Amino acid sequence: MTARTWAPPGWQGEAGVARRDITPPVGIRAKNWGAARTDVSTGNHRALSLTALALRSSPDSDPVVLITADLSVWRRTEEEWSVRGAVLDAHGLDPARLMLHLTHTHSSPTIHALDVDDPGSAGVSDYLDLLREAAVAATGDALTACAPATMTVATGRSGVATCRDLPWQQRYVVGFNPEAPADDTLLVARVSGADGQVLATIVNYACHPTTLAWENTLVSPDFVGALREVVETATSGAPCLFLQGASGDLAPREQYTGDPGLADRNGLAIGHAALAALHTLPLPSHGLAVEEIVESGAPLAAWRPQPATWPSTIAVDRTELSVPAKPLPSFEELERRWAHIDPAARAERLRRARTQRTNLPVGTATVQPVWTWRVGELVFVGQPGEAYSYFQRELRQGVPAEGVFVLNLVNGASLGYLPPADAYAKDIYQVWQTAFGSGALEQVTEHAVTRAKELLAES
Repeated sequence: MTARTWAPPGWQGEAGVARRDITPPVGIRAKNWGAARTDVSTGNHRALSLTALALRSSPDSDPVVLITADLSVWRRTEEEWSVRGAVLDAHGLDPARLMLHLTHTHSSPTIHALDVDDPGSAGVSDYLDLLREAAVAATGDALTACAPATMTVATGRSGVATCRDLPWQQRYVVGFNPEAPADDTLLVARVSGADGQVLATIVNYACHPTTLAWENTLVSPDFVGALREVVETATSGAPCLFLQGASGDLAPREQYTGDPGLADRNGLAIGHAALAALHTLPLPSHGLAVEEIVESGAPLAAWRPQPATWPSTIAVDRTELSVPAKPLPSFEELERRWAHIDPAARAERLRRARTQRTNLPVGTATVQPVWTWRVGELVFVGQPGEAYSYFQRELRQGVPAEGVFVLNLVNGASLGYLPPADAYAKDIYQVWQTAFGSGALEQVTEHAVTRAKELLAES
């Protein structure tokens, strides 16, 4: 009989994981909403964490390190580089081999120290020191912990994410659009040691953590906290890394509340969807093979667990793309445009516009870096912007791999959203907020697809 075998997409080599608590002190500046009436936190809903995962092909090969942290967005390059640069220097890493990723919770502390006289800002500098120390230490521990491991991937679905571009009285507002489809793809990776124990899990899902909003005064990982708790409870406490996908147009159906219970409900739903996918995987380090054909009322193919192997290859690419920049209005024009809205919200919009422009080069183009990793049969793609879900859909359709992890908010200050070209004709927040011009998303996507295919084709 001709042997028939199957194994989930995966990788084998050495892996190590480590975590640090990055919960800030109560009273730190945590104003992430223009409509917020308070500037500082009054407590903590759940702990914030920073988790590092190190992977290498063999003990003497160069590692890659993936760090994910419960933070919102880097608004200035200086603060982001103070953390990422410290990790690179401390551990001698190639810049192409580190992804520092943010889960994008909108209930995190402020991580840019521009206005030191604002309430709560005095603690931001110390908090950045804490982040830097946590990232360096967790990376070191993850590298030290590296031991033989396999990583296998399953695909699931979750209905928590919905389209958040809602047509409303001659414009678009940011909220659930029940008439538009949403990408519900969820990827789960299980990292297992040589003894079969789960070392870590990865959940990659695209959905804005905006459950908690202007009424909330607690620091929180939003839905990510309950999601992790569900997965980690079912895997004997193995750290779960949440990777925010291309969620520029995606958010929960129910959101914008001050109720932490709703954030937990959203997290429970995604966490259980992740577990459902995780439980479809064969035993660690195993695939399946047809063991026998049993003649019954029908000829039955009996598939049974069988030890499997995967490529240990790790290959990386970092590219800086020159993409279109959008002509930006003057601050006087912005003040006229927003003259009718709440003064506090107007001030916050203008503050963010000024901060964004500190990162922009002068001219009609801007630079967007893209990190592409091949890890065995798997692909990881990260960039610092807030790409629409078009980015992940096109990558997963265009790259010949079943496990394609797509990450927003990686390595660098964000210059804004990456909407599709047809969105630029609409009065839509993501378009007037961004510094990127029409066509930037499509250019970044095409490059990422091409590089991923080339890395997979390399021996």
